[in-house]
Amino acid sequence: MSLFAAEQIAINFGGIKAVDGVTFSIEKGEVFTIIGPNGAGKTTIFNLMSRIYDPTAGRLMFEGKDITHVPPHRIAGLGIARTFQNIELFEHATLLQNLLLARHAHKKSDFLSELLFLPSVRRLEIEHREAVEKVIDFLDLQQYRDSFIVNLPYGVRKVTELARALCTNPKLLLLDEPSSGLNVEETEDMAFWIQDIKNLLGITVLMVEHDMTLVSAVSDRVLALNYGRPLATGTPREVQSHPEVMRAYLGG
Repeated sequence: MSLFAAEQIAINFGGIKAVDGVTFSIEKGEVFTIIGPNGAGKTTIFNLMSRIYDPTAGRLMFEGKDITHVPPHRIAGLGIARTFQNIELFEHATLLQNLLLARHAHKKSDFLSELLFLPSVRRLEIEHREAVEKVIDFLDLQQYRDSFIVNLPYGVRKVTELARALCTNPKLLLLDEPSSGLNVEETEDMAFWIQDIKNLLGITVLMVEHDMTLVSAVSDRVLALNYGRPLATGTPREVQSHPEVMRAYLGG
């Protein structure tokens, strides 16, 4: 059984078919990447999986369960986390505070016990802080832990958003253009993080990416889209050399 499967998913915005009958599956422990020109429907698929959008047709399956109509606020609790192409952090909070917010998906206490700060709440607080500190150590963010996001360089913010997603303890991590805005050295570092997330943490990764160097470096399989429709699926080399993919990128 695949960890995740999309079955003939489609979504229309007015008369525009943003995603049109896309089917793919993601196996546990792999890095699966979706590529395609601007407007191909890549981020729209992420929004469908995150339940920000409701599909017009098709099904979304996670661990064998239909999540097509699961409310968005329950997705992180199921084990699906994501980053965004445009960084979505609380700029006037510290890095540590941003990461602690991600632990809300694992909240087990109620309002009264938190108000009284009962021993059970204190134990959970320690548990959440330990989980966050492990992620900070994993991504070498120690020197920034008490810095406000607004004061951090762009590259560190990208890693911080990755860290926040990891703090939810995901089984499936959705990375929306993780190299966007990064320089060559930062992109190489991101490639190492993605490989370590897969190999050391055992987290399955679904990535949307334009940088084909990064795609080739970390991806096990690739799905190419154009105008919301699938063109090819296979290894990075197979997909990049596919005639329809070359035509979509180069024209002709």
